Formats: sequence, C-alpha cells, structure tokens
Amino acid sequence: MNEELNEKELTLLAEQNRRRLVDVVYRAKAGHIGGDLSCLNVMTALYFNVMRGLDAKNPKAPERDRFVLSKGHCVEALYVTLEAKGFLSSEVLDTLGQYGSILSGHPTIEVPGIEVNSGALGHGLSIGVGMAIAAKMDQKSWRTFVLMGDGEQGEGSIYEAAMAGNRYHLDNLVAIIDRNHLQISGDTENVMPLDSIRDRWTAFGWDVKEMNGDNMADILSTFSQIDYTNGRPHLLISHTTKGRGVSFMEGIAKWHHGVLNEQQWRDALAEIDERIAAMRA
Repeated sequence: MNEELNEKELTLLAEQNRRRLVDVVYRAKAGHIGGDLSCLNVMTALYFNVMRGLDAKNPKAPERDRFVLSKGHCVEALYVTLEAKGFLSSEVLDTLGQYGSILSGHPTIEVPGIEVNSGALGHGLSIGVGMAIAAKMDQKSWRTFVLMGDGEQGEGSIYEAAMAGNRYHLDNLVAIIDRNHLQISGDTENVMPLDSIRDRWTAFGWDVKEMNGDNMADILSTFSQIDYTNGRPHLLISHTTKGRGVSFMEGIAKWHHGVLNEQQWRDALAEIDERIAAMRA
C-alpha cells in the first residue's frame, strides 16, 4: 500500500527515476524525453506521497485514487514511476520498444496500474471528469488526478470538461498542467498563446494554484493546500523546464521527442549520477 515519502526521499527517488528514464528511452530508441523529464517530479510526488490506496498487488483496489495521463506521449515517465512503485518489473520495462512488448508509446490498460488508454490529446480531462462524477454518485472518497500538457491546452474538449467540472462541483478532481512552455512545434505562446492560464481557469470556476514543478518542496506544499471539500475542481499550474535534469536538453524544443546517441546517453547518466551521489553523501 502507500508508503508516504518525505521531501528528501522524494527528491532522491525522482533522480533515480530520471536516470532510469534516460536509460530506458535510449535503449528503446524512441520516447518523448523532454516532456517526460519535465513532469517526472510531479509524477513521483503523486505516486509516493499524494495519491492514496495504491497497491501493486491489487491494482484495482476499489478505494484507490485514480490517475489519468492525458499527455499520454510522455508515458515513459509513467512507466518508470510504476516500476518504482512495484507495478512493473524491470524485466517488463526493459522490453520498451521491442516487438511484442505490452508497453506502447501511449498508456494502455494492458499495463498494471494504468487506468485508461490515453494520449489522444484533449481527452484525459473529460475522462477524469467522468471518474470524479462516478465517485460522487457512489459516495466514495477516492480522488482523480489528471496530468495535461500545456500544448494540449489548445484542444477545445478540455474547456468542455472544465465547464462540467465546475457544474458538478468536482472537488475530488485535480487537474495539473505541465507548463514547460514548449510543444513539438516550438514555444506555446507562438503556436497558440495560453496565458493567462490562471485567469482562464479561475473564470471557469476552478480553484487554481501555481507551483514550481521543478522543486519537490513546492510541489508537496501546493498539494497539501488543496481543499477537497470546497465544492470546486482544482487546477495546479506546474511551472517546469522541458528536459529537466539533463543540462543539454533543458529548454530545447527538439527534445520534445528526441533520441540520444551513445555519448549523450553517457553524459546524461553521468550528470544524474553526480547529483544522486551528492544526495547520498
């Protein structure tokens, strides 16, 4: 079941997950590594501190919190998190990119711990709204968490879901925007301007908070401030860095989907290993 980790433990685990992510994507020769890295801190916090009732031995435990990865192309970050949580064995994760693997380039329910097939951008929040409504109808206490990309905010279905979340007073629903400012075709503000996200979602009736998604302390503090009884759905704007934790990837649009060569792989691992060693010292 859930074993809640503290800030220091989570920061170290996120770095270990980051190392595993770089290695897995390199060996698979495919993956959306930039967005994987930007959301990995938040995902680590969710699975090891925030979400309740998670049990690798019973993935469908009725009272578990639900997680939907709406930006499903960043599934590699979810895979390494599920491995760390015990839902996936290392042997299965090592099959990513191989013929016959159950691991696809987007989440599928074949994989233990994954709730829904996702990745067609704009759909995840609608699914999350449905889950949250179901919990309300059944008078259950579990919550639903939905992680979206910022480039995804150009999808109109998100705003239909936003209106529904307000209409049905879904205070058991938490949506998170991974605000790294970069999508596959460049800066979000050049492709389809999003700001002010806070004003937009506040106008939709959501309880909006902003956090530094690159900083574990701020992530934990922000999640701890959520009032799950206020009658309003919650939106967290997580300000992050594309390619977070690998210096030559940070803030570079081409790493939205990029394949590392051997030297880049070695350099990235060395950089992460140095931080891990410093944390353990």
